[in-house]
Amino acid sequence: MTISVSANVFLTLASRKGVSQRARLMKREMPEENSKGVLPIESDLGSPMAVSTPDPLVVKDMPQDEYKVYKRRWLVLALFVLYSASNSMQWIQYSIIADVINRYYGVSFLTIDWTSMIYMITYIPLIFPASWILTKKGLRFTTLVGSLGTCVGAWIKVLSVAPDRFWVSFVGQTIVAVSQVFILSVPSRLAAVWFGPKQVSSACAIGVFGNQLGVATGFLLPPLLVKNQEAIENIGQDLSVMFYGVAIFTTILFAFLVIFFKAEPPTAPSAAMANRNNEGSEESPREFIQTLGRLFKNWGYILLLLSYGINVGVFYALSTLLNQVVLAHFEGAGSDAGNIGVSIVIAGMLGSLVCGIVLDKTHKFKETTLLVYVFSLLGMIVYSATLGAGHIAIVYVTAAALGFFMTGYLPVGFEFGAELTYPEAEGTSAGILNAFAQIFGVVFTIIYGQLFGEWGDISANIFACVALLIGVVLTALIKSDLRRQNATNARPTEAI
Repeated sequence: MTISVSANVFLTLASRKGVSQRARLMKREMPEENSKGVLPIESDLGSPMAVSTPDPLVVKDMPQDEYKVYKRRWLVLALFVLYSASNSMQWIQYSIIADVINRYYGVSFLTIDWTSMIYMITYIPLIFPASWILTKKGLRFTTLVGSLGTCVGAWIKVLSVAPDRFWVSFVGQTIVAVSQVFILSVPSRLAAVWFGPKQVSSACAIGVFGNQLGVATGFLLPPLLVKNQEAIENIGQDLSVMFYGVAIFTTILFAFLVIFFKAEPPTAPSAAMANRNNEGSEESPREFIQTLGRLFKNWGYILLLLSYGINVGVFYALSTLLNQVVLAHFEGAGSDAGNIGVSIVIAGMLGSLVCGIVLDKTHKFKETTLLVYVFSLLGMIVYSATLGAGHIAIVYVTAAALGFFMTGYLPVGFEFGAELTYPEAEGTSAGILNAFAQIFGVVFTIIYGQLFGEWGDISANIFACVALLIGVVLTALIKSDLRRQNATNARPTEAI
């Protein structure tokens, strides 16, 4: 009894002085175990409950319902969606109106293709330092750097409206492309930092939705705003309207991000996030290299890198050459090419959300990944078969079906990668996934373009189908090692 009283006195003094969070938590009675399925407590950031992040050695002993999520998470996620869209909408900005850009600037179609491929080329070497910056500096710093670069690149394009200034436009496009490295790795990291385990996959899917929203906008707006007119001066005016619109939008968005985008909530939303002990914030370059070494020794993750790269690489090739392929079958259907691209991406948005919900409900990561991959292959086969049918309405439908699964695969791959590589930072695993996607994207775009130019779209699409078949086999070989789920579902240990 004397020891107990002395201990209580000591803990009370320590609590008043703020010496140790561990002491405050030990003084409380252990809560009774709650039934499974209880959602984390939701709180405003201004709530008295929003205390500093608990000692990670103690929070791992807390039941999952003791972790809080904050309403601000939806504002942070919404801002990221718009930010991601502002960058990705510029990716296909030139390729989807390749015939118009060819006339106005007098450059080759291959040169125009490079305005898309520059996104992939710059990403490959820069993703590793960008991933380290994400884990070292956090979500807010990374997001602001990427948004500023996107804004600057968009304004440089405003200065490129003249037939002899394609090089200025390409400089602006390159700056926007470099900024992409601060975007694509963020969704899984943002979801893990701000959302509880019952919402993390859906949040990641919504984050990826931002990229798809931007791509859809990039497919839709350029054909509507920039017409293939007889007078070159009129084309220049249309380009000016498009470039100014994008630049103003990115400027306003950057201001909103500076004001409202926060790096992290006051407390961790899950046991998996809390147990990391903020190791990323203190990670040195040497430790980051060691992290990369561990990732590349993970056999399941290596298989996912290859299969993910193949799937996304095929999508990049199809998107980049879409205008040329559609015009080869349907003369004067430049606007339809953009609309078909929109149908692919909008269906993909729906696919992303559906897949995210399925993952949150079932946690069947490998099964979902494999099923989506198989249907991507089947969708590619059907899409290829209907291109030559002579009915563009059928192409709309089959392209949308292809997009539902092929684009819907993106968040599934992110989340499966996070599961396979836990406790490594989600931003790092997602960044390497995207790096492989860019490598395959460049290679597949070049091969697809060469095959299309020499023998037509049939041979090019056969190549794409064979690649996806290989991806299905690789996905089937991945072992379902759900490390993050195991950490989240671990029963709390009893207090000693």
